[in-house]
Amino acid sequence: MNVDPNLTKYMIKAKIATDGVVEKPDVVGAIFGQTEGLLGDELDLRDLQKSGKIGRIEVEIDSKKGRTEGFALIPSGLDQVESSILAAALETIDRIGPCKAKVEIENIEDVRIQKRHKIVERAEALYKKMSESGKSVSESIVNSVREEVEKGEIISYGEERLPAGPAIKDSDSIIVVEGRSDVLNLLRYGIKNTIAVQGTNIPKTVQKLSKERTVTVFLDGDRGGDLILKEMLQVAEIDFVSRAPPGTEVEELTYKQIVKALRYKTPVEQYLSMRGMSEELKELVQKNATESGKNGKKQPDMPVDEPKPDRRDRQEERREQRREERKEEREPEPEPQKVEVEDVPGFVDLQNPKAIEKKGTILNESKLTEVYGEDGKAIATLSISETVEKIPEIKDGKAIITGGVISQRLIDTAFQAGIKNIYGAKMGHVTKKPAEVRVVSWEHHMQA
Repeated sequence: MNVDPNLTKYMIKAKIATDGVVEKPDVVGAIFGQTEGLLGDELDLRDLQKSGKIGRIEVEIDSKKGRTEGFALIPSGLDQVESSILAAALETIDRIGPCKAKVEIENIEDVRIQKRHKIVERAEALYKKMSESGKSVSESIVNSVREEVEKGEIISYGEERLPAGPAIKDSDSIIVVEGRSDVLNLLRYGIKNTIAVQGTNIPKTVQKLSKERTVTVFLDGDRGGDLILKEMLQVAEIDFVSRAPPGTEVEELTYKQIVKALRYKTPVEQYLSMRGMSEELKELVQKNATESGKNGKKQPDMPVDEPKPDRRDRQEERREQRREERKEEREPEPEPQKVEVEDVPGFVDLQNPKAIEKKGTILNESKLTEVYGEDGKAIATLSISETVEKIPEIKDGKAIITGGVISQRLIDTAFQAGIKNIYGAKMGHVTKKPAEVRVVSWEHHMQA
């Protein structure tokens, strides 16, 4: 039903019932005729309609079996009290046309509330649409920036111009993967000492690097990974093997899967033995024995399924040769079984003060705090401003490295959470410290 656009506030809905058959003009006439003079000049319907305070009266009725029923809608621009009085006056109508009638007010509806509901519903729909659009745009921007950064970091290395991470030039250990997308995925998580072989035909650049560096081959979890390993064993020197979960590729792995695979990398001889690759293992042992013989070393007889004992010696010889060529001092290499810092981000050797200070400098620049477990693995990364608030929610924390100030509140909160080692850029105003808590500030080179 159409409503007069000039109505401003309320809609009076009157239910109508008559004993006989009547038409719409009869209803309208009864409303004007039987209320005339009833409420005085101020509320006379005709005057109110002329002044625009009452809109056009709409009537909807239907006649069946000698009776007529329906309703009338009267738009009102009057206030609540006046609209209520006018509605009550309609119930005094007892005849419509020639028939007895009964008029009952069903309700007086505030039209503005209806409009508000429509406004709210429409606003919600528009907001959701805008949010979804904004979110997609935001994600697109983030992904675009990330891709550009990754593309900017990836380099072309060697005469074959192989895709590689920027640390491939100087790193003592390298990670060999299959393709460019694998390098990009590792770059995304901060692992930069990678190089791709671009297929099963191992490039000369990788063959040469394998003789100079500690090599970890990071394989896809499919048959292609086995083929690359077999080719590498024939033409290059491999120290460790890491493998993606079965049926997955390195380019698909999450940060957690990458860290786990690299952390539990396996010495190549042990890997071949575990995989039942006896022929490859035999060839590898013979190859190592031949190389040892050329170097004037006598290789004792040993079973095929055991690792070669002098492999670490050969690695040390290669490292010593590189040190002499570069004429610069280097830190001693860690044990091969340990994952190096440049291999996996998010780990700190908590026994190494220099490693802690280096991590603290990075956190100071990024305004962050990290909480570590016993194994030196980061279990939480927090902004400096929320550190004290969030620490009680962290379980199994054993050490904190913060890029901010070590405050009394930080010490108290960490102690209550069971954290006994706190390292920070600066020492704040600390008045008391539990005896079992170790607090170190590297900027002032003193221990509280």
